[in-house]
Amino acid sequence: MKQIESIEQDFLELLKEMDSYREVIALAQWDMRTKIPKNGVEQRSEVVGFLAHKLHTLETSEQMKSFIDRLKGKTTNEIIKKAVEECEETYNKSSKIPSNEFKEYVMLQSKSEAVWQEAREKADFALFQPYLEQLVEYNKKFANYWGYEDNVYDALLHNFEPGVTTKMLDGVFSKLRTSLTDLVEKVKSSKAKPDPSVLKGHFPKEKQEAFSVEVLKQIGYDFDSGRLDDTIHPFEITLNGSDVRITTRYDEEDFRMAVFGIIHEGGHALYEQNVSKDLARTPLASGTSMGIHESQSLFWENLIGRSKSFWEHYYELFRSYAPDSFKNVSLDEFYRSINEVKPSFIRIEADELTYALHIMIRYELEKGLINGDIAVKDLTDLWNKLMVEYLGIEPPSDREGVLQDIHWAGGDFGYFPSYALGYMYAAQIHHTLADEMNIDKLVASGNFAPILEWLSKNIHQYGKMKKPLEIIEDVTKEQLNPDYLVEYLTKKYTAIYQ
Repeated sequence: MKQIESIEQDFLELLKEMDSYREVIALAQWDMRTKIPKNGVEQRSEVVGFLAHKLHTLETSEQMKSFIDRLKGKTTNEIIKKAVEECEETYNKSSKIPSNEFKEYVMLQSKSEAVWQEAREKADFALFQPYLEQLVEYNKKFANYWGYEDNVYDALLHNFEPGVTTKMLDGVFSKLRTSLTDLVEKVKSSKAKPDPSVLKGHFPKEKQEAFSVEVLKQIGYDFDSGRLDDTIHPFEITLNGSDVRITTRYDEEDFRMAVFGIIHEGGHALYEQNVSKDLARTPLASGTSMGIHESQSLFWENLIGRSKSFWEHYYELFRSYAPDSFKNVSLDEFYRSINEVKPSFIRIEADELTYALHIMIRYELEKGLINGDIAVKDLTDLWNKLMVEYLGIEPPSDREGVLQDIHWAGGDFGYFPSYALGYMYAAQIHHTLADEMNIDKLVASGNFAPILEWLSKNIHQYGKMKKPLEIIEDVTKEQLNPDYLVEYLTKKYTAIYQ
């Protein structure tokens, strides 16, 4: 027994060393996306590559293999048992990638993000194309190293949503797309449309930020363990459970981008801030998957933040920060207008009803790229074609089209489906929660604590101790079911569009 305990302690020390590298890498990445001067990118990319290579070396070391062999099936500590499983999966995957290829890939990721920013600013996909071609080839190569059963894309999906397959997504997305497009058509034919012009007007960044900070504090975000900054593409990043940072982008002519974006990233942060402290310094101390993570951000942004009850509580506070023009806008007008359905070019600005269609476009494209059915050079034309087919609009330039998201620049293939999965998870979780408490009443009174406590108890605290589909089945007592999302959207938009 003593020998096992000694091995466990040595294993935990190795995990702490690895965690230290992860934290420094995350800090460097946060800086690169928020504060770094343009000329600092080249060397910082090399530094991140060096640190990631060191971490990769530890993940695939003989020492790690020895700990896995000595602890697997022998430890009775549940956290160590799950950490061993997580490390074994990482070891098996990482050890299949040659060390030099991994280092080159990490450096390519950092450089690609910087080039993507320039290409996006200039609306010129050609600048980014050669980097994206390399990223696609690396991901295809890695997927084949890791192995798969039915579709090469499954190997990449597994990185972000373990248990979910291309076959499963094809079935769920097909059903969801039909329901959403039917509902969009009904909305289009309605004569009781909201008036979005009531939301227009110059709204200073400082005022938007002040209001958003008030909201973040009240829903439970801990500013002593986090911060809010500006960036081109909003994100949440966890350095550790006591340093969970969020970013946003402000538009002084349209407050919705920042206000709802901050609530969205705040939802991610609430998840990370409420992972059990018992999991700290282990690879289990983070969200279990990108889909479950997205379920939390969309739960807070849409099912709470865009609800009538939310604005019954916050509208007067909002108007105290907003320009005088909002003083003549009624709560009902405001609520209907912030929930206007209108196909948009930009995913992060999309309304609730059309959002998942944006994800399906990206899913079809990256699935085609990884399977070799699509060439990078054809992406702009294919992107625009699918935008017309799915949403009925064509982007005026690459900036509003194929270059709008940072994910491919970071090599995150297999990530996009998580957004739509997260939306389905969120609606299913909300349906279960509504059986246990009166959500609307709590939100209308500004009492978010019972909601956050329930989410933390049933989802957040577990970190990676549970797999995503296990979380959904444990919480809702059934498998993933897209019907709850369709039901939620149908009920809400039937009322708004009368």
